Amino acid sequence: MLNRFEKPQMPSEARLRYLDGDFQIEVQGTFVRCAVTSAAIPLDELKYWSVELQEAYADPESSLKRYKDIKGIA
Repeated sequence: MLNRFEKPQMPSEARLRYLDGDFQIEVQGTFVRCAVTSAAIPLDELKYWSVELQEAYADPESSLKRYKDIKGIA
């Protein structure tokens, strides 16, 4: 149940700055997109990202796929 002062937030894409072990919100939103799969990742579920590439990943498999692509590993 919502508090009468709470407004439900419409889903919108956030823009983040990815740091070591944390991130900063540059543009408010409720989710970011996975750089590999384009899946929407709610901010409260975001666990995988690249500081070097400044992109988010939906899961460890997506992160590993991007790493292999960047490094040219088959």
